[in-house]
Amino acid sequence: MKAILSSLITLSICLTPITPILTVQPATAQTENLSEQALQLLQQSIQLGQQDKYQEAIETLQRALGISKKIKNKELEITALLGLGFTYRSINKPTQALDYYEQALSITREVSDYLGEATILINIGFVYNNIDKPTEALDYYKQALPIMRQLGDVLGEATTLNNIALVYSNIGKPTEALNHYEQALLIVREIGDRLKEATTLNNIGLVYNNIGKPTEALDYFNQALPIRRKVGDRSGEATTLNNIALVYNNIGKLTEALDYFNQALLIRREVGDRSGEAATLNNIGAVYWSIGKPTEALGYYEQALPITREVGDRSGEAATLNNIGLLYNNIGQLTEALGYYEQALPIVREVDDRSGEAATLNNIGLLYNNIGQFTKALDYYEQALPIVREVGDRSKEATTLNNIGLVYNNIGKPTKALYYYEQALPIIREVGDHSGEAITLNNMGYVYRDTNYPIKAIKHFEDAVNITLEMRRGLKREDRKTFLKQKENTAIALIKLLIEQNQPEKAFEWANLTTTFDLADYNRLINAQVANPQIQKEIDDWNQKNERLNFLRQQLEEEFSTAKAQQVNELQAELNLQAEAIADQHPEVAELFEIKPTDIAILRENIAPDTAIIQPVILSDKIALFILTSEDVKVITKDIDSDEFNQLITEYRQQLSHYANADVFVTSEKIYDILIRPLESEINTIAPENLAIIATGKLRYIPFETLSDPETGEFLLEKYPIHYLTRISTHAIPPNSTLERGEKTLSALALANPKPTNINLSGTEKEAKHLEDNFPGSEAYLGTDATLQTFKDNASRFPILHLGTHGCFDPDGCPNLGMEANTILFANNEQYNIADAALLGLKNTEILVLSACQTAKEANANGRELSGLAFVLERAGAKTVMASLWNAEDDTSANIMTNFYTNMKQGMSKNEAMQLAKLNYLETGEYDHPYFWSPFILIGNN
Repeated sequence: MKAILSSLITLSICLTPITPILTVQPATAQTENLSEQALQLLQQSIQLGQQDKYQEAIETLQRALGISKKIKNKELEITALLGLGFTYRSINKPTQALDYYEQALSITREVSDYLGEATILINIGFVYNNIDKPTEALDYYKQALPIMRQLGDVLGEATTLNNIALVYSNIGKPTEALNHYEQALLIVREIGDRLKEATTLNNIGLVYNNIGKPTEALDYFNQALPIRRKVGDRSGEATTLNNIALVYNNIGKLTEALDYFNQALLIRREVGDRSGEAATLNNIGAVYWSIGKPTEALGYYEQALPITREVGDRSGEAATLNNIGLLYNNIGQLTEALGYYEQALPIVREVDDRSGEAATLNNIGLLYNNIGQFTKALDYYEQALPIVREVGDRSKEATTLNNIGLVYNNIGKPTKALYYYEQALPIIREVGDHSGEAITLNNMGYVYRDTNYPIKAIKHFEDAVNITLEMRRGLKREDRKTFLKQKENTAIALIKLLIEQNQPEKAFEWANLTTTFDLADYNRLINAQVANPQIQKEIDDWNQKNERLNFLRQQLEEEFSTAKAQQVNELQAELNLQAEAIADQHPEVAELFEIKPTDIAILRENIAPDTAIIQPVILSDKIALFILTSEDVKVITKDIDSDEFNQLITEYRQQLSHYANADVFVTSEKIYDILIRPLESEINTIAPENLAIIATGKLRYIPFETLSDPETGEFLLEKYPIHYLTRISTHAIPPNSTLERGEKTLSALALANPKPTNINLSGTEKEAKHLEDNFPGSEAYLGTDATLQTFKDNASRFPILHLGTHGCFDPDGCPNLGMEANTILFANNEQYNIADAALLGLKNTEILVLSACQTAKEANANGRELSGLAFVLERAGAKTVMASLWNAEDDTSANIMTNFYTNMKQGMSKNEAMQLAKLNYLETGEYDHPYFWSPFILIGNN
């Protein structure tokens, strides 16, 4: 899917030029009473203006003007005219404002009032700047500057320099802007005006941000921020926080952007800045939209919209309407989107917001592009392009060029499309828009792919995906999955093309690099280094405690004691909580846990010679079936409809868990033909003794051994022993396993049927007694003796841990059992959260069996619960976890489990032991429905 650069409007609240405050000059009167009356009227007009009673203020000023003319008091007349100009400017009536300012200017020159002349010149320049007449604005500012210098008014000089700089910045002349800002900065520092120093630093930061130099922008903003805090300028503090957030948003550091926007929002609300509040709400919505959370984004936009209307901020209203329209466009609600755009367009034209007009035209073009009306789309884009160039908006210029290129590609003109993309790309890089760069590279990749330049296409797709992964580095853990999901089309296109070009190893690598972790492998914190010193301190503290933990574990292995085991457990729990907190709070740490190319290499190196690994990867309209051995990676693709396939998997999961449903066999054959049939030739050539499955999403809840070959009638179980792998980076084969083939020195810790319970599990007591009777050194704890403390104190001593108890892995909990989500039940209603098992110290544990725990209650679960359970127990050190996909019949489970342990004692691998236990049950002919024999699966090393 080709991507479109849209014109999402984020609102930068930059400071307006420093303008002189209207003051009332004392006057001498020809008639003292009339002079006093005029002065009172002028004071009254100021109060009315402060109360937003502008019409009354104008009427009062007109009366004052009449009196001052009557008594021929030029100072009072100038003050009244200046007040009228200021008031008309405040109500957005520039023509009237200019008329009164020009009258005042003429009088100041007549009476040689140089300060008044300079003041009025600045105000006239400010009006022209606001009505988008920068040439006229510069002319008036430049007339004021030498007067301020001649008078020695250094503050007025700094004000004028600041205003000149702002005009240069607005017309795309950053060098001139910076030159004037830096002159102003020297002056305000020299006179010690800290407030105006912060203002100038902030404005310099804005220039650097606009020219795509985020590092320099942040430097100036971060100089301004502490000054504003020191002088108590709360409104200015919010402005700078907002601008810092905008920089982070532009460079793809969305977590930092949200943090600064939220700080700004609190201050805006505190000081009652409703207009600023609306702008910041809009910006927060834009960040959530970028992360891939449209519901949250819409919530913020809908808070912003009524505020913009309340305060009469027409530009802000149009921006918010635009953003809401863009959101609806992207979720496919095109009628609603067009309605919002059509509300925005007349507003931006009414207020002469040329940049906003271009953004709206761009977004309407985007909508027509999405519905295939390419001529209309091109018309709107071509209206937008000259406007963005006119106002010097480089970012939106690149957006528009990219979108024009997309239209030409859609109408079959790839050469012309590339012409526009190649214009857009350097501009996007110049302004530091990483998201836009990834989109443009993606679009170029599609053109090269479709015109048969696969090497160039792969390069552009890879560059785009690498930028996306780099942007992910700045996201908190909770936002990573939705962010990658939003950007997945480029990765899918890349993987497909690599497969077509017979590069299965690279395709497999990218398929795994473009996922994100569920649970963290805390071992990656050991000796980890990050740039942030505060975060590094937290990691170092964790490492020191971990070294202490390893020392205690060693002591415990040398000489077991209950007291020492409890000490180890307490420290492990503390480390677990600390590591989770670090990973959740800091994107730098979350990044440590992501899959790297080295992880994939480790997987390849550690595949057993007798094992083949199958990993299905859904690619929208295809499924890629990777098959790995220690020597090779191959891939076969099969065309599918991904929605239909997901529905088929959901139906199969429902059929598996209802033993009376005979449709299970028909569905099983359909899925076999999709997932296994295409690989049969490769599997037969490899002739593995074991199959390992890396399943994702809903496939995690499908026991592959139940898939039935429609040609032979055999279950896959009858052909191969099968086990499952979770996160591929964790599965190195241990060299000194205590369960090597033929070795029988096993012992088990078994806890079964804890009491009291709502549902009795008598079959699990049979399993526990079997272990105690047949494996010397084993210990079984039943009923009220199956306590959590017993498990925690003794778990590290046994290679087999058997928990015949209830587990709850439904996200909503298990009310029928009185259990919370993600817990295991022990005696006396104690519930143990599986996350706390992460550092239990199970290095001696060959297999941890959960013989009565269903890992997912609902058939449409997305796979997260199962991978979470297995992975967290593997992370604790367990080499294999046996999990149950549903609660099968108690006696049947006991039969399969006791046979499994007997087979293991005879020297079989875990895979073989489970395969034979299930086959023995099938051969009895009592029940052939997979509901009875297939819920138990092995996850981890064979």
